[in-house]
Amino acid sequence: MKTNFILYVKDQKKSSDFYKDILGVDPILDVPGMTEFKLGEGFILGLMPETGIKSILGDSIDDPEESNGISRCELYFTVDNPRLYIDRAQLSGAIILSRLENRNWGDEAGYIKDIDGHVIAFARKIN
Repeated sequence: MKTNFILYVKDQKKSSDFYKDILGVDPILDVPGMTEFKLGEGFILGLMPETGIKSILGDSIDDPEESNGISRCELYFTVDNPRLYIDRAQLSGAIILSRLENRNWGDEAGYIKDIDGHVIAFARKIN
C-alpha cells in the first residue's frame, strides 16, 4: 500500500522550498498543481495549491483559501534527531508551537506551525 498525505497550500513553490529545506530531501515530483516528497517506503507527502483542490471538488468542500491557518490535522514525524528538523523549520519560517520535550506517551516531541498553518510534530522514541 502507498499512502499519500496531501496538504493544501497557498503558494506551491514557497511551500515546496520550505519542506525541501526542513526535510532535507528533493521532491520526486514538482509540476504545476502538485509537489511530492518521498519520505519512506510507500509514504508520500504532497503539496497541492488551494486553488487546485477547489477546481477538482468545487463547491462540495469549504474554500480552503478562507480557512488558511486553521489547523484541522497534524503530521507527526518520528525521526532520529527532532531538534535538527525543528531548527530547520524555524529557520525556514515556521513558528514553534511547543518546544521539544519528553511527552507522557514515551516520545520526545516538539511542534511547529508551517507557513500555511499546518501543525507538524517532530519526535523520537525515548522509551
